[in-house]
Amino acid sequence: MSEPFGTLRDGTGVHRWTLDRAGTRVEVLTYGGIVRSVQVPDREGRTASVVLGFAGLDGYLAHPEPYLGALVGRYANRIARARFPLDGSVYALEPNDGPHSLHGGAHGFDKRVWDAEPVAHGVRLSRVSPHGEEGFPGRLEVSATYTLDAGGALRIAYEAVTDAPTVVNLTNHSYFNLAGSGHAGGHELRLAASRFTPVDAGLIPTGDLQDVAGSRFDFRSPRKVGSGYDHNFVLDKGVTAAPEEVAELHDPASGRTLTVSTTEPGLQLYTADHLGEPFAPGDGVALETQHFPDSPNRPEFPGTVLRPGEVFRSETVYGFGVR
Repeated sequence: MSEPFGTLRDGTGVHRWTLDRAGTRVEVLTYGGIVRSVQVPDREGRTASVVLGFAGLDGYLAHPEPYLGALVGRYANRIARARFPLDGSVYALEPNDGPHSLHGGAHGFDKRVWDAEPVAHGVRLSRVSPHGEEGFPGRLEVSATYTLDAGGALRIAYEAVTDAPTVVNLTNHSYFNLAGSGHAGGHELRLAASRFTPVDAGLIPTGDLQDVAGSRFDFRSPRKVGSGYDHNFVLDKGVTAAPEEVAELHDPASGRTLTVSTTEPGLQLYTADHLGEPFAPGDGVALETQHFPDSPNRPEFPGTVLRPGEVFRSETVYGFGVR
């Protein structure tokens, strides 16, 4: 089901698509590919949205920086000094995080209106990112397909092709709160990651892959999330052709659980310590499946280069349950 959700200042209309299957109800906006709401029941059968979102379009326009629920790209996470080398050329991007590029720049995919078309049990969003948009090379044709499977899991499948060599890294930036409200620091998290990428003061990876054993980064057994995280975890499975489960988030009070399965090699854990009004720090937990931050400047990291004739594919599945 599709319905109007407001109008941008330039007159462009925004629509909300509602997906409903097997007890899960999801709202997706054509603005920014935003997952506005995910309604699922708790152990008592009471339904609430488990992602942070604004009631109307004005909230997203007034508060863009948290990237609430957004599809971020052309390159999710950070690129150091807003530049990277590729095939003998150096490409300068638009810095929007101090001297660095974050989530595709100040006018990344999260601030674009996407074309939409219905598919079985979902919606396919698509757009063309022109050569030079935010400094990235190549004309990129990109799509994100949101569907609900027979068990009520939300599946996001990304595809992209280019007419010139470029870099691509796409993710969804939902903040999960399985209680439906309040602070999410008491949620319990399990991550199938034995290493993480330590960062400098600008949150740029140092290039090391550090063992989590004996540190606060060890979520291999479930424990409370707490606070103070904005780090990429190196998933033990690496890059896979099909999604594999890598994380589980659990709210003991409501009983709700979230499982995350992905084809990606990394996952950014962000405990939302800098969220502002109308939310409070720690009100959500972001679990961003991705390639590693600053990979275009780190040849030792899994590659993010897409070339003509190739197809970029990535898929992440969010499963919901109770216990």
